[in-house]
Amino acid sequence: MVESIVLSGVAIGCIYALIGITYNVMFSASRVFSFTAGALGMLGGVLGSLFITHMGMPLFVGFILTLLGGITLGIVTEIVAVRPVLKSLDQHLYVLSTLALALMVQQFTAIEWGTDARPFPRLFDLARGGFDQQFWLPMLACALVIVGLELLYRHTLIGAAFLAIAEDTYAARALGLPERSLRMTSYALAGAIGALAGFAGGELLLAFFGNAPLLTFYGFVPVALGGMGNNRGAVVAGLLLGLFQQAANFLVGGIFASVAVFAVFIIVLLAWPEGLAGPALQRRV
Repeated sequence: MVESIVLSGVAIGCIYALIGITYNVMFSASRVFSFTAGALGMLGGVLGSLFITHMGMPLFVGFILTLLGGITLGIVTEIVAVRPVLKSLDQHLYVLSTLALALMVQQFTAIEWGTDARPFPRLFDLARGGFDQQFWLPMLACALVIVGLELLYRHTLIGAAFLAIAEDTYAARALGLPERSLRMTSYALAGAIGALAGFAGGELLLAFFGNAPLLTFYGFVPVALGGMGNNRGAVVAGLLLGLFQQAANFLVGGIFASVAVFAVFIIVLLAWPEGLAGPALQRRV
């Protein structure tokens, strides 16, 4: 029983961490928290099941098309819900614009896909065991994303440009960096990460339109607890959240587990408003 709680908790925590990283990647480029992150995770599961199970595509083709779907939604989010708001005096309108877009995506998925949870295909023909692919796939995806982002930010010019606009947009613009193009690229990258989260965690979460609001909230918790813009903090907080949630499901179950998560979330934020790890970026003046 303990092994099951730990495996499922870590796997679910990795999914939450990936959604948290999706939030962070979008936030770092625009200082906007886009609430389409949960919809991206939901689409990862739905599109993966659609392409592989219902359309009979090979695994690799279905995976690539799923990522392209996430990239497309990321770019649409930047153009439709974020870019107009950045020009407004009241930039906090992004809460309404991104949330409205997320709800539109969720409802369109419910209309076209249906409101029932559908099974996600087993990606590899391996015998089921204790450490099954439904557990190690989200862990592997989370590890690859963290390593990939570290390499991108530390060892590439585009990564350095991302960090520049994250630290000071106005200074980066004065240096001639293409702010709009970098922001769109960042949202496309976030779209791919969000879709990967839903695809890797498809066997646990199933292909279900209702995953969007669940991932929107539980994916935001690691961001708040780990520190805004702090991907490492999001991973640690996501793992702790997943373990705590699965343990609470076992001990109290049902709605009481969610109440326990909310209560701990509020207590931690009251004690550490900037998150357990604090913000990742400090602006230099």
